[in-house]
Amino acid sequence: MARSPCDLRLLLLAAAAAFIYIQVRLFATQSHYADRLAEAERSENQCTSQLKSLIDQVSMQQEKIVALEEIKVRQDEERAHLRILIKDLEKRSVQKLLDKNVVPVAAVVIMACNRPDYLERTVESILKYQTSVASKFPLFISQDGANGAVKNKALEYKQITYMQHVDLEPVQTERPGELTAYYKIAKHYKWALDNLFIKHNFARVIILEDDMEIAPDFFDYFEAAAKLLDNDKTIMAVSSWNDNGQKQFVNDPKALYRSDFFPGLGWMLTKSTWIELSPKWPKAYWDDWVRLKEVHGHRQFIRPEICRTYNFGKHGSSLGQFFEQYLEPIKLNDVQIDWNSEDLSYLREDKFSTKFGKEVASATPLRGSDAVLKAHNMAEDVRIQYDDQEGFEQIARQFGIFEEWKDGIPRTAYKGVVVFRYNSSQRRIFLVSPDSLRQLGV
Repeated sequence: MARSPCDLRLLLLAAAAAFIYIQVRLFATQSHYADRLAEAERSENQCTSQLKSLIDQVSMQQEKIVALEEIKVRQDEERAHLRILIKDLEKRSVQKLLDKNVVPVAAVVIMACNRPDYLERTVESILKYQTSVASKFPLFISQDGANGAVKNKALEYKQITYMQHVDLEPVQTERPGELTAYYKIAKHYKWALDNLFIKHNFARVIILEDDMEIAPDFFDYFEAAAKLLDNDKTIMAVSSWNDNGQKQFVNDPKALYRSDFFPGLGWMLTKSTWIELSPKWPKAYWDDWVRLKEVHGHRQFIRPEICRTYNFGKHGSSLGQFFEQYLEPIKLNDVQIDWNSEDLSYLREDKFSTKFGKEVASATPLRGSDAVLKAHNMAEDVRIQYDDQEGFEQIARQFGIFEEWKDGIPRTAYKGVVVFRYNSSQRRIFLVSPDSLRQLGV
């Protein structure tokens, strides 16, 4: 059946419309892709530009790094050169202080930090008595930190060798709320003592702090004690301090004692002892660490009845703890004792234990809750027993002496016995543990 011309025209129109639609869609698609291609080209160009910029920046940074490395190498070389110069100057300074014909008894180091006024007072006190024995006791100031006023004050004294410990590492305390000062102090002590014993090879060192005055016989005392320290290995250190050295509790400037409690505050130790302690030195609280039985073992410390140092440091790392009650009333010895003519052999462990045991045993024993009251009315030496730490603290509080214990040992105690004078008289009060007489061989 033949199609009509009309039908053919409609088919042609439909085909033409479809062709036009396809062409339009193709054009739109080509335009879209052309736009995307153009955008991609722009992005590529931008990325290329940014990459080039980054490459330029990296190149510049690399040049800076190379320059900084060169500067660091030069600075390291300069620092190494300065260290050599400083060591040489220190060596010359020490050599200048030492008399080739005199073997030093001990180096004396003042530990300082940030108190120039305290340091000046300490140094002036020491120089009163040190000048005549300077070759026997070369003097050092070791400063922790970079306080300019302290450094300038230390460098004013040409007869003193200055050392500086600068540690820029942040302090990490072991427990929250601890004062970082105690960590810095312990680190400074180790550094200073390593320098004096190992670098400068001194046989003995006396450690003072920058808030101390010394007695007229300070150096004679330590010179005589040095022989004792060398010959008796049961003595760990010699101290110039008595914790119960307040005016009302002392009388005899010649009296010396052995003690199981480390007094500190002006003390001398030997190189062999330091070689033992240095590798295990604590991060903080070094003095309480020395007081541990596991550290000092069966060794004791020598202490005087009347102090050879006076601590005037109300302001410091311990925040004035105990100052008005215990430190301010301390009596500083004002009598010149010729210690080198004194026979100190009684301080050897076997002799002292026997002698001291007899003195304790011969004291009149007082018992009962009113023992302290009775002691006030006695004319002779008395002995009062405490049963435990609480009992000791109770009795100590009534007399006004130090109540504190460390690692089971009362301050100043020897074999559990704490001895002090009554009202500055020759009378002695002995506070004894239940086991003291047995330990003393009585």
